[in-house]
Amino acid sequence: MKISEVAKRIDLPISTIRYYEKIGIITDEYLLRDQNNYRVYDPEVIRYLNVVKNCLSVGFTIRDIKSMIAKNGMSKEEQTRTIKEKISEIENAQQKLEDSKKSLYELIEMDITCEEGFGKYA
Repeated sequence: MKISEVAKRIDLPISTIRYYEKIGIITDEYLLRDQNNYRVYDPEVIRYLNVVKNCLSVGFTIRDIKSMIAKNGMSKEEQTRTIKEKISEIENAQQKLEDSKKSLYELIEMDITCEEGFGKYA
């Protein structure tokens, strides 16, 4: 599979895919060379890069991902702990958002908005 096809199928710029190769996110097991020395990607790279995209979208850094995919980077237990920590961070963020939403509803209930300006009573 050519890089343009990979880029299209996973909706990533070619430059990002090349960057992932350069820094070791895309490992040699997914990247081959044809007889003309062009890059040819294993079809499994699609599933793999979707996992990378999902990890980035939930807040993992490139550094976190590199550590998790390195052969000697993290043990399974460390990976599980890291994922559980991220889940906890997300749950905390969700709670803060819920608290903020509740506060905003309370502001509406206090009826402190008016044409004179926020918090000014007529």
